Amino acid sequence: MADSRVLHEDEWGEILDRPDEDLLEIRWYDSTGDLDGQGFDRFLAVFADFVLDKRRPRVLVDSTAFKMDPAKMDLDWRNANIIPKYNEAGVERFAFHVPPGMPAIGSPPAPDGPADFPTAWFASRRDAIAWLRG
Repeated sequence: MADSRVLHEDEWGEILDRPDEDLLEIRWYDSTGDLDGQGFDRFLAVFADFVLDKRRPRVLVDSTAFKMDPAKMDLDWRNANIIPKYNEAGVERFAFHVPPGMPAIGSPPAPDGPADFPTAWFASRRDAIAWLRG
């Protein structure tokens, strides 16, 4: 993935465009330990707008340094406001790179919420990229 461009960066993470891979990526920073639910929603909204604009069929979320308490996430809000944008943009595959030991690792790829595309969870970036390339 030689060709990449930072589309957005703030204290919580960065959004990367990787046109050679037809991929958009979020890389969360460990500062997310201080992130609240509203800030998380704002970041996802910025990302979803880039997904719509770039229309890359693959998405990678590097959550290996993500520290926010998942209880602060509003999945109903995400399902109503973010996932439809991914669907409209034509996302075909969505992968999470997470720390080893996460329960979802190795689960069969499946749509998450109202998604029209499968989501998969990986302990290895290499495995996530390989699956995204499908």
